Amino acid sequence: MIAEAGLAALWLAAALALLQLVMGATAFAGRGDAARMVGGAVVGPAAVAQGLLTLLAFMLLVWLFTESDMSVRLVAANSHSAKPMLYKIAGTWGNHEGSMLLWVTILGVAGAAVALFERRVSARMRHATLAAQAAIGLGFFAFLLFSSNPFERLAPAAAEGQGLNPLLQDPGLAFHPPTLYLGYVGLSVAFSFAVGALLTREVDAGFARAMRPWVLAAWIMLTLGITAGSYWAYYELGWGGWWFWDPVENASLMPWLAATALLHSVTVLATRDALRAWTVMLAVIAFSMSMVGTFLVRSGILTSVHAFAVDPQRGSFILALLALYIGGALALFGLRIATVKEGAQFEPVSREGALVGNNLLLTAILGVVFVGTLYPLAAEALSGEKLSVGPPYFDATAGPLALLMFVLMAAGPLLRWRRDQAKALIRRLAVPMLAGVAALGAVLVFAPGIRILPLLGLVTAIGVGAASVAPLFGRNLRRTPLFIWGMVIAHLGVAVSLAGMACDSAFTRETLVALNPGEARMVGPYSVRLTAIDPVAGPNWTALEATLVAQRGTNAPITLKPQARSWPNPVTQTSESAIATAWDGQLYTVLGAQDERGRWQLRLWWKPFVTLIWLGGGLIALGGALALVGRVRRAARQPVAAFA
Repeated sequence: MIAEAGLAALWLAAALALLQLVMGATAFAGRGDAARMVGGAVVGPAAVAQGLLTLLAFMLLVWLFTESDMSVRLVAANSHSAKPMLYKIAGTWGNHEGSMLLWVTILGVAGAAVALFERRVSARMRHATLAAQAAIGLGFFAFLLFSSNPFERLAPAAAEGQGLNPLLQDPGLAFHPPTLYLGYVGLSVAFSFAVGALLTREVDAGFARAMRPWVLAAWIMLTLGITAGSYWAYYELGWGGWWFWDPVENASLMPWLAATALLHSVTVLATRDALRAWTVMLAVIAFSMSMVGTFLVRSGILTSVHAFAVDPQRGSFILALLALYIGGALALFGLRIATVKEGAQFEPVSREGALVGNNLLLTAILGVVFVGTLYPLAAEALSGEKLSVGPPYFDATAGPLALLMFVLMAAGPLLRWRRDQAKALIRRLAVPMLAGVAALGAVLVFAPGIRILPLLGLVTAIGVGAASVAPLFGRNLRRTPLFIWGMVIAHLGVAVSLAGMACDSAFTRETLVALNPGEARMVGPYSVRLTAIDPVAGPNWTALEATLVAQRGTNAPITLKPQARSWPNPVTQTSESAIATAWDGQLYTVLGAQDERGRWQLRLWWKPFVTLIWLGGGLIALGGALALVGRVRRAARQPVAAFA
């Protein structure tokens, strides 16, 4: 009865989403005070109840997975009774139906949070926002109930499950998808706020202050999700790379780019009452990119470890939802744009001007990634010809735009609001520019053969790093607002990540060798010796495990044990890398097959300062978290406007 209870909860939640939509619309646009009062009294409780019921449905699905109930089709197809408990739980969202239920659950809980806690906008706008959130939820409830029922029974019940994709049997699965989904759905709330503001014609600073925490929270989650996903792919897939411009990777990057632009735009609107129309448009674009990402990953149009669905009907359903929501929002934007006041003016040389420039560059990068991701799919659909757009395209197009954006990012915080002087800006940038020049000289002396793009990346990283901390100069650090610290740390994180990317691109050393036990080979500063190959067994896999002893100079030796694993359910072969981390980089090892002479193939990488990539990602998210806490604390100290 657990599955039936879960399905019933899902149907009830869908009915409450419909009620929320109707009551929200009535409260916003109903005729007569009585109708608006009834609608206003019902829409909030309906949103809370819907969120709770959706959460209940999701927890019941988790229960079915932990109990290995093979009478449920989804469990039988994506789990196995012999799996460790962590992967039984994570397996709940390691498939199409479960991941979409997680999507809807976060959507419902977010709507409940808006109903419970948001009091900084007018009641009309809150009701319109909740109605828009319910409209989004209804589409995905329909998708689940009519196309992707996660509680469907299997008759007769399977004796045993087919197991989870082995590449997904990693602790990363427990954290990566939920983190990304929190980001995606946070952008849905920003979208609903934008729709509510357009409907009520309240596109102003108050709307921006209400929306900003949601955008910031979504951006933090997306940052964490992309950073964690990058490291997960790096150590799990065994190819030694941290980003491949894979369409599924791009599906998470595109919303992040749009959310980054939106975050800066909404800050300008909240503090300076400028960029009104641009902020609303970015809110629509950011959620559109979330929907595009959902369509790419869940439609079956891509073949990937992350792409679960292979049913064209489901893809058409998601595509219809995308067209409905985004088309509707753009139509509303077109109808109401004439009523959106321009907002405060500013000069080109100003902090607002730098933010606009940065936003345009972020949007241009987003366009480059969007075209590079979708063009091969469109070409194949129209002509049947398979095309591939890989790293050379993205590096050549997005790379220069990103470098220019980083330079502008360094200058922005050093500019004054409204109006500034170019000469004054140059004086403030003197230290960062000197740091960059010093870095250029040092790199040319110690690494004369470095390629141009990594060289520019390193120089820019040093300059941006110096400029990032400049806003703290002359301040009383104890009295510096938390959101200023957040901005400084986030920008510093960008510099750290950029330095890691440039170092990995310029200085990585790769060695492909075939060794007998007892033989050694140098890679970077390490001598790596193969000492043994042994069979080992895990909870639901067997493997051949290499024992490698790596020594750097006279330091103590390090033992690494890469594995070549065999999985019975489903039958799969995977490589488990073994990585040793030092202060200045990582030694990355992968065990390959045995060759015809009985030697064992090994892939060895020395990757200087590669860890800076993820350290920077963590700093960016930390900066965002500090800014969020600072903004929320400041908002709590300010009186709330007397809205009805």
